[in-house]
Amino acid sequence: MSRDTQGRFVLGPRLSELSTAAGEDRLLAVAAPVLMQLRDLTGESAQLYRRQGDERVCVAAAERASGLRDTVPVGSALPMTAGSAAQILLAWEEPDRLHRGLRGAKFTAATLASVRRRGWAHSVGEREQGVASVSAPIRGSGGKVIAAVSVSGPIERLTRAPGRLHAVPVMAAAERITEAMRRTS
Repeated sequence: MSRDTQGRFVLGPRLSELSTAAGEDRLLAVAAPVLMQLRDLTGESAQLYRRQGDERVCVAAAERASGLRDTVPVGSALPMTAGSAAQILLAWEEPDRLHRGLRGAKFTAATLASVRRRGWAHSVGEREQGVASVSAPIRGSGGKVIAAVSVSGPIERLTRAPGRLHAVPVMAAAERITEAMRRTS
């Protein structure tokens, strides 16, 4: 974000570059209202991540209006070695890419097998101390995972079992985005 000559907030050039480069305008348009609904339903910040090489990039977010929150600015590049969104973006990869992605990761192959089995991931203090998150996959054509939707916030609110609180609404949000993408493709 930046400000124009009148001091109003405007989208910065980096966001436009990311959006155009990744060809995700449709995904962002479809996801924006779902992220806001997810934030309002859970009371936590909601994010949308896409994988770019060895990183995941936050391409959209709906932040809590007030109080303690986990803020991930749009455009932030985070490692694929920690966090529930990284687990989602890695869990359904080809076996060789999956095993390469596990090098240095704070989660294991067994964790990713569990993620595939239940359809969602959670992390507690994995990416950042004191922060918990829950994520679910968004699928494109052919069922390929193209993004991860997440909610994140302080462990004090999400607890050490954040999936128990938020897996159902996060999976429902991922399914709504997936279905909307299928309808618009």
